[in-house]
Amino acid sequence: MKHTRTRSTAAAATAVLAMLALATACNRESPGSAASGGDKSAIGIDLPRSDSDFWNSYAQYVKNGIKTDGINALPLSNSQNDVTKLVANVQVFQNTGAKAVVMAPQDTGAIASTLETLASKRIPVVSVDTRPDKGDVYMVVRADNRAYGTKACEFLGKQLGGQGKVAELQGALDSINGRDRSEAFAECMKTKFPEIKVFELPTDWKGDVASAKLQSLLAQHPDLNGIYMQAGGVFLQPTLALLEQKGLLQPAGQKGHISIVSNDGIPQEFDAIRKGQIDATISQPADLYAKYALHYAKAAAEGKTFQPGATDHGSTIIKLSHGLEDQLPAPLVTKDNVDDKTLWGNNVSR
Repeated sequence: MKHTRTRSTAAAATAVLAMLALATACNRESPGSAASGGDKSAIGIDLPRSDSDFWNSYAQYVKNGIKTDGINALPLSNSQNDVTKLVANVQVFQNTGAKAVVMAPQDTGAIASTLETLASKRIPVVSVDTRPDKGDVYMVVRADNRAYGTKACEFLGKQLGGQGKVAELQGALDSINGRDRSEAFAECMKTKFPEIKVFELPTDWKGDVASAKLQSLLAQHPDLNGIYMQAGGVFLQPTLALLEQKGLLQPAGQKGHISIVSNDGIPQEFDAIRKGQIDATISQPADLYAKYALHYAKAAAEGKTFQPGATDHGSTIIKLSHGLEDQLPAPLVTKDNVDDKTLWGNNVSR
């Protein structure tokens, strides 16, 4: 009897530990969202946040891709823009048999130790939209974010005729995307449009911070005539609401219009372009991010490899010091092409 009780106690303890491990994951979706696995390698997928229309669209594309491509996905997690939660979610993926992990770390400097751990366990990582500063990655699925800043600069510079004042709503500067967009925008403005005054407003990708800083800037510079929003998914609505409140939301082509260029390519930005509220956006391919994140994760789990060079889907794979990056195309969208049916923002359900 004593031996039997010991075995029972050990089994119970093991079950409790398993439950605690699962409980460490943050905002995980039900197992029913995963595809039927069979003998396919399991893939862990962490969604980075749910406070952005862009990332919510990406999440929907991921879920659709899991179903249509028969991906054996573990229950999805959402780290909610918190690297501590991301680390906990990845730990659960390790404990539940992931053979590859998809993530989109918003703090690209703080994820290095987690990447080292995954590499030591031979679990390849696909990083979406963001490129970790350090640590091995199997593939980064990302557009050229420096091109975002350059395209935004060139568009605004021409719109303003090389004169004026521009507010730049920057993303988090501890993120490679925030740095790339900010550095490229600054370099382009300095070189091509030196008579445009740029006010850099770091926001940590937070809409309320962007609105508050923009409000303060407008109080000091009511003659502001341009805005660059590095993320329409979080900045669009608070920015438009503030401008409307102050009577500054004039349609494009009318006196007093503030020229605005954004980044993301969400349906709400397209609607704003049609209404003349903003002038342009650079379309981040949320659909392709999801498609190729799953594609590369599946390939990684199967032991496939890739080389730098042109792809069969209109992009280029480049070599990094710690992996590879597939740079997907991101077109500029204006009133001239906003109704193009090939743009994901015209096809996603709201």
